[in-house]
Amino acid sequence: MAKAQLDELDLQILAALSTRADLTNKALAARLGLAESTCAHRVRGLRDRGVIRDTRIRLDAATLGYPLEAIIKVRLANHTGEKVNALFDALVATPRVLQVFHVAGVDDFLVHVAVQDAAALRDIVLEHITVHPVVRGTETQLVFDLRDGRGVLG
Repeated sequence: MAKAQLDELDLQILAALSTRADLTNKALAARLGLAESTCAHRVRGLRDRGVIRDTRIRLDAATLGYPLEAIIKVRLANHTGEKVNALFDALVATPRVLQVFHVAGVDDFLVHVAVQDAAALRDIVLEHITVHPVVRGTETQLVFDLRDGRGVLG
């Protein structure tokens, strides 16, 4: 994918929305000293070009009853495109999966999950991951804490 051509105003908009994605167009325009119509047009352009992929809220899994987070490393027995894509689709569709990374190295996938307890974690591994014939093995690591980085514009 080609690098998007961004000017200083685009970067200012992205920086503001990266820290406060819930800013209204009016608040964003005021913060940047822009007309609301100009601001809306620029944000729409960033969305249309795929620079802004989506807008989400982040939930506190622990307060919702899922205090145990883990990274499940998944190793594959073979790497045919069709089987890799099918597993990728199955992993992202699994309940309590927060993120799935397809990676290079010893492991092929990293699956970030949030669950109620150790039994629920075991169930994800046994009922949703190792049931796929393409999976050779898994290794699970508990997440003690998670902090946000500065982001791509940091």
